Amino acid sequence: MTPGHEDLWELLFHPLTGRHSAPSWGEEQNGDQGWVKMASVFRSEEMCLSQLFLQVEAAYCCVAELGELGLVQFKDLNVNESRFQRKFVNEVRRCESLERILRFLEDQMQNEIEIQVPEKSPSTPLPREMITLETALEKLEGELQEANQNYQALKKSFLELTEFKHLLKKTQDFFETETNLADDFFMEDTSGLLELRPTPAYMSGKLGFTAGVVNRERMASFERLLWRICRGNIYLKFSEMDTVLEDPVTREGIKKNIFIIFYQGEQLRQKIKKICDGFRATIYPCPEPASERREMLDGVNMRLEDLITVITQTESHRQRLLQEAAANWHSWVIKVHKMKAIYHVLNMCNIDVTQQCIIAEIWFPVADTVRIRRALEQGVELSGSAMVPIMTAVQSKRAPPTFNRTNKFTAGFQNIVDAYGVGSYREMNPAPYTIITFPFLFAVMFGDCGHGIVMLLAALWMVLNERRLLSQKTTNEIWNTFFHGRYLILLMGIFSIYTGLIYNDCFSKSFNIFGSSWSVQPMFRNGTWNTQVMETNPHLQLDPAVPGVYSGNPYPFGIDPIWNLASNKLTFLNSYKMKMSVILGIVQMVFGVILSLFNHIFFRNTLNIILQFIPEMIFILCLFGYLVFMIIFKWCSFDVSVSRQAPSILIHFINMFLFNYNDPSNAPLYKHQQEVQSFFVIMALISVPWMLLIKPFILRASHQKSQLQASRIQEDATEDIEGDNSNPSVRPGHRASAGAHGAQDDHDEEFNFGDIFVHQAIHTIEYCLGCISNTASYLRLWALSLAHAQLSEVLWTMVMNIGLRVQGWGGLIGVFIIFAIFAVLTVAILLIMEGLSAFLHALRLHWVEFQNKFYVGAGYKFSPFSFKQILDGTAEQ
Repeated sequence: MTPGHEDLWELLFHPLTGRHSAPSWGEEQNGDQGWVKMASVFRSEEMCLSQLFLQVEAAYCCVAELGELGLVQFKDLNVNESRFQRKFVNEVRRCESLERILRFLEDQMQNEIEIQVPEKSPSTPLPREMITLETALEKLEGELQEANQNYQALKKSFLELTEFKHLLKKTQDFFETETNLADDFFMEDTSGLLELRPTPAYMSGKLGFTAGVVNRERMASFERLLWRICRGNIYLKFSEMDTVLEDPVTREGIKKNIFIIFYQGEQLRQKIKKICDGFRATIYPCPEPASERREMLDGVNMRLEDLITVITQTESHRQRLLQEAAANWHSWVIKVHKMKAIYHVLNMCNIDVTQQCIIAEIWFPVADTVRIRRALEQGVELSGSAMVPIMTAVQSKRAPPTFNRTNKFTAGFQNIVDAYGVGSYREMNPAPYTIITFPFLFAVMFGDCGHGIVMLLAALWMVLNERRLLSQKTTNEIWNTFFHGRYLILLMGIFSIYTGLIYNDCFSKSFNIFGSSWSVQPMFRNGTWNTQVMETNPHLQLDPAVPGVYSGNPYPFGIDPIWNLASNKLTFLNSYKMKMSVILGIVQMVFGVILSLFNHIFFRNTLNIILQFIPEMIFILCLFGYLVFMIIFKWCSFDVSVSRQAPSILIHFINMFLFNYNDPSNAPLYKHQQEVQSFFVIMALISVPWMLLIKPFILRASHQKSQLQASRIQEDATEDIEGDNSNPSVRPGHRASAGAHGAQDDHDEEFNFGDIFVHQAIHTIEYCLGCISNTASYLRLWALSLAHAQLSEVLWTMVMNIGLRVQGWGGLIGVFIIFAIFAVLTVAILLIMEGLSAFLHALRLHWVEFQNKFYVGAGYKFSPFSFKQILDGTAEQ
């Protein structure tokens, strides 16, 4: 293929290849890379394991470039060492310290300042830039913590002064309301309350008072405990504070009450103080004379004004710091995450004894070798090193990882396949076939034109607004699941519209586009089915065998709409959908068996082609392929006039296994049917021992032959060694280690014939019985389609039909209400619940009935070191 054709092919299949940039000529001339990447959709890509030798000074930059490329998976060469014993553990700790500072800054900016997202993602910082970044972040953290502490201290003082201000006002109001009391009210021998006039301190009868502030929710318990502890020997007066205060730490609103407690004696004062401390009530010094209280209130107001000015300046300084953090926070996060990821990768590598070279082992796609080498060269240039990285291919006993290139369209279908099991290395990938078969089988069960349009519109909205929706990152798993499968939902909607048109079903109603092929004649005396007859007779059965009823011309597309009125509608549709389900199921299973042939050819396993694929195809085609033939043959051979004389396919299929051809109630479909069916049954029976017995014995004979060859090679090597013992220049055993010993290692693997035979027997039984059970399992296509159609019809009859029957203005208003209920129930039951049910059944048909014919799914996923996946949170752990 010429470069020009290759380039054109790449452009045409850009959505399938997953390639996001046009290849350069130099890159394309190194091999058919465009074709390889195209083929990787159908089969996982060829992977290579290489040892990478990097200079210590250039290792950081080289790993950074590989992270930007996202096509290299690093093996952990220090599995036996803990994370704290690795070389770059200190650098990782420094990055974690920077992450802590960034989380602190994010918490401070939350709900206050919007974080600015740069248009272009910052490049990976060099190692020396970590010191600069640490200095800037630590300085910003220290200044912000100091500003927060000052702000909290000022707000605490502001809170206390505000409480004191309200307390002085409430106390003044209280004493002013008590001026009408008797002169002896505040003396000891009357009520035990405080005397307002100044009295000497030596007077034992004088009462004291305590004023303070307590949280409002604690007021009831506070009052009750005071009364019980002081045994009622106090006078408590409290009032609610009108202003809602702000907590200096949490910045939440708090409501408080002001209280004044009058008491007598030092003992009661001590008890009151302890109770106030227990309830975290704040006690403020309140002077007795009114003039002193007024002077103190003026002083508090002045201090509050000064404090508000200082708080404003402190908040402005704090906002400037947060603005600075918001402008660079996103870039700092990306840089720190990249640095931490690089040091994690470097901790997976080995360092030679000279401490000058870092050794890594990497998996990467062979098709991207040129791009990887170019990235390593760019890393060396950035670091200023003179040593060129060395890549050496190595052998691995472990199977390579599986890598299938995907894009935003194919990723959803690949995830469906990988959820069952990641494909084995280089085996056929079911994803490209699932792109068509999955939404189609879903639509067969969900076939409704109206519901398909609603699903299509929802998917189109997600597809057209995907950039805006992607920028709004959310942690809602249900929404993320639907959004990531938007292209799958789009295809399911399109196919549902198609099958809905085939079924002629739209919200349980039919379209009469081309005119019905039924012309009802003399069923009634008037000779026609007029409107009155149609409305008054609930049972109208269609019978094509009645002369003059059916014109014989089929409806041009889909099912004739007249069936929607017939009482035998289910009888007709059940037969049609059941046979259609069997045909679709058998065709998909045969296609799965054919795909297994491509696996055998690719892995050059001729034995599996002859002893597995051929008998499998014979078995499924002779039995179930013949069943499909009988269904189609009966459809084509028996028209309306002779439909009652048509034989039963089910009886024919049962008699085929019983070799019973003397059933007078079931006439043959065609001539020589007995000979054809007998031949098919015999071939199917022959294919069973073909699969079961031949392969284990051939494998045992092959193993015995290889063992015999290995023993002969070892004997020849032993004779050579004994013959050369007289030659001192040749060491004994040297040639054996170079020749026979290596050959013996390849053939001394344990061969257990019993295990091989049991495994083959399980495969044979599973396949033969699976063909029967899987064919029956495809009947869920018919069952789910019937259930969906009946639910749709019941919903229309029980809900929408009520509003349409009511006439007049009341019916017009009722239609709007009924339609809202109908729309909600349609979305909730038919779209979400029924859609989820059909999705799960289609999933099972692909995982079990289709993929088990050719897909092993015993591999492990290729998890490249990619900055994009790390920053998006999609990297494999």
